[in-house]
Amino acid sequence: MSIVVDNVLHGYPDFVQPSSRVTIRDVAERAGVSVATVSKVINQRYGVAADTLARVRAVIDELGYEASLVAQSLRNHKTNVIGILVSDLEPFSTELLKGAADAIRGSGFELVVYSAGGRVSDHVGWERRYLSRLSGTLVDGAILVTPTVVDVRYGAPIVAVEHLLSLGHRRIAMLTGRADLQSARLREEGYRQALTAAGVPVDEDLVQAGDYDPEVSSASALRLLKSEHPPTAIFAANDISAIATVSTATSLGLRVPADLSVVGFDNVPESALNSPPLTTIHQPIREMGASAIELLIRLIHGEPADPTHLTLATSLVVRQSTTTVQTTPGAT
Repeated sequence: MSIVVDNVLHGYPDFVQPSSRVTIRDVAERAGVSVATVSKVINQRYGVAADTLARVRAVIDELGYEASLVAQSLRNHKTNVIGILVSDLEPFSTELLKGAADAIRGSGFELVVYSAGGRVSDHVGWERRYLSRLSGTLVDGAILVTPTVVDVRYGAPIVAVEHLLSLGHRRIAMLTGRADLQSARLREEGYRQALTAAGVPVDEDLVQAGDYDPEVSSASALRLLKSEHPPTAIFAANDISAIATVSTATSLGLRVPADLSVVGFDNVPESALNSPPLTTIHQPIREMGASAIELLIRLIHGEPADPTHLTLATSLVVRQSTTTVQTTPGAT
């Protein structure tokens, strides 16, 4: 079944139903030729008269016929399709997909996106389940947007916390990411390392779940800000959690950054548009998507791909959501 999303109401000829897939038999019937002739045209084989060739191609264009990816993979053992698997379509993955789309233009490959829909019950092991559905028949290769590599440095989270420490903050809370993702664990580890290196004890009451989710982050921020000894700053594991924190603080009558400094992570477009604009750690997200596509295409073609593990630089972007602490450091 197909659904057309547009701002124009389209009329369809009686011989094409948008809810059904056009087959090679439909093309043959419309063109008044055999299925074998249509197959020759599609596969660019000899033995088709010029006028017949033109008529079949015109019908293919008219009906919008496309060969089945499954059938194509069975014949040629390839589909020229690359899959991208994301846990959810949120700002980070959307920016990454833009980079992937930039890189795939002119490559001869197409892109298909498969999302877990952000369902919590699907988080653990969702990549393996969905990859098994796609591999072998639908895609020639896949990119998993799931930061689970184990040899990533803690640098970026440390820089974020050091920025808050340099502004005089000592009661610095953290909204953590999803517990099943290595990226979240590394960001929390960086937070803990930065505080320890500065001689600031880690207060476990200030470490709350954010889950990379705005609703969870809002609830955790509310608990932190209404506690007996609230933090003067919050480092969120991603920008969406940080933006939710700013919104929660504002709803309580707090001013950001005068009453509360907030730092995010990722530098998604929404961070610069927030009020106030968000201080955050910049990741080259679109470049990450483009680099992943370029690397995968080289691997599919059997070309040398060294290195196969790329680490792209991050940087601190200071905007208007952070300022010097307004109370004596260490005061409660």
